[in-house]
Amino acid sequence: MSGARISVIGLGPAGLDRVSNTWRTLLADPSRRVLVRTLEHPAAAQLAALRELESGDHHYQQAESLEDAYQAMAAWVLEAARTSPVVYAVPGSPGWGERTVELLRVGAAAAGLEMEVVGGESFLELVLARMGIDPLARGMQVLDARDLPYPLRLDLPTVIAQVDRPSVASSLKLALASQLGDEAEVWVLSDLGLAEEQVAKIQLSELDRVEVGPRTTVVVEGSQVGWPGVVAVVERLRKECPWDARQTHHSLVRHVVEEAYELVEALAQLSPTAPAPPVDLPVYLEVEEELGDLLLHALMHTTLAREAGVFDLDGLAEMLRRKLVHRHPHVFAGTEVSGATEVAANWERLKQEKKQRASLMDDIPAALPGLERAAKVQRRAATVGFDWSEPAAVIAKLREEIDELEASLDDPASAAAELGDVLFSVVNLARHLHLDSEMALRNAVERFGMRFRSMEAGGPLDGLDLAELDQRWEQAKADTQTDSRGRP
Repeated sequence: MSGARISVIGLGPAGLDRVSNTWRTLLADPSRRVLVRTLEHPAAAQLAALRELESGDHHYQQAESLEDAYQAMAAWVLEAARTSPVVYAVPGSPGWGERTVELLRVGAAAAGLEMEVVGGESFLELVLARMGIDPLARGMQVLDARDLPYPLRLDLPTVIAQVDRPSVASSLKLALASQLGDEAEVWVLSDLGLAEEQVAKIQLSELDRVEVGPRTTVVVEGSQVGWPGVVAVVERLRKECPWDARQTHHSLVRHVVEEAYELVEALAQLSPTAPAPPVDLPVYLEVEEELGDLLLHALMHTTLAREAGVFDLDGLAEMLRRKLVHRHPHVFAGTEVSGATEVAANWERLKQEKKQRASLMDDIPAALPGLERAAKVQRRAATVGFDWSEPAAVIAKLREEIDELEASLDDPASAAAELGDVLFSVVNLARHLHLDSEMALRNAVERFGMRFRSMEAGGPLDGLDLAELDQRWEQAKADTQTDSRGRP
């Protein structure tokens, strides 16, 4: 042990009494220069009273970020080790949450300095002992309160460390409450291993009001909520609910279509620039509900496929992940692109190769609504450059198609074809204006309905001539101005 140029020692979660005699001997060795990451730790403070040592706390004060502080601290230890053997002592265990130790491993190897990392009691051992958690029996996850993952899963016993500031506790409360609710109970553990140790069970709503510090940890008992929870509920419904139990892929189709249209209707209420401010919270809450309903059907179909032994949710997610990575080489493989147009072209090319399409027009669903199918056909053609260059050119084409429609009014069959060309050109214009033709039409229908009701509110319409109806219409337009979304 003593031959290493850098010896990294864990000071454990509390005082020096919890550090082994072997490591305390090394820490007391007068021939060794002892550096501690911070004096804000019971064992480090006790050690400072017994011998001369150096603290890295000044790096926290000088650095602009924690990562900068850790980088500077690692460089500090490496520089010291070039002139004499050093002991670098860190709180807890060197293997848990010690970024400086990661950096030292890389730096020591590059500098040719021998480095050893010896153990130290982790805070986690005390947490498990106090909570009675057996990770092998129940599973467990350990998270950093300052860097919570997304999505946050809470189906396993969860140890959340480094709840060291009131602001961190407040953010953690909000993150947990979104799934657990304010009335849920969590454990707060502070200063484990010390005489002032505290272990308390509190309501989540109180988390931002309890005293926290460098050695505060929050423990959440595993609960079937969030993503794992909804999957478990759907699977249970399939087994125990008579309606769910008799469903097939075909019987659910009409419900999928209905939910998709309800979601479209909710999305249509958002501003065309959403999610840019201002955020329309009531509409977003409606979108959230409709997205949930559509997600339910995705989960139902996945559950049925799992019963058939074809695929499950994990396989579905991984298939989608691989497809997204493959279709975005400019993000994941370093491919250079000039902009969104080239991204779309690459997407279609890769999709065509994967599906072995003979034509870009293949596999466009015939069941798509007409406006969306027209837009999809146009987008496919545009990927090979077959497109108008600017909206003005599309408007000129639209005028040409309207003239041809006007010339064919005496021939119903020809008029139908020309009307189709007019509609196709209108969709093309919407695409070039970066507008959704379906949304635009929905808003226009909504405006018309609102204005017509306003006309009716002025009295019966029967018996009015066209001039009077037009007058009512103009008044209705004035009474029902549209907002920035184009809605009445």
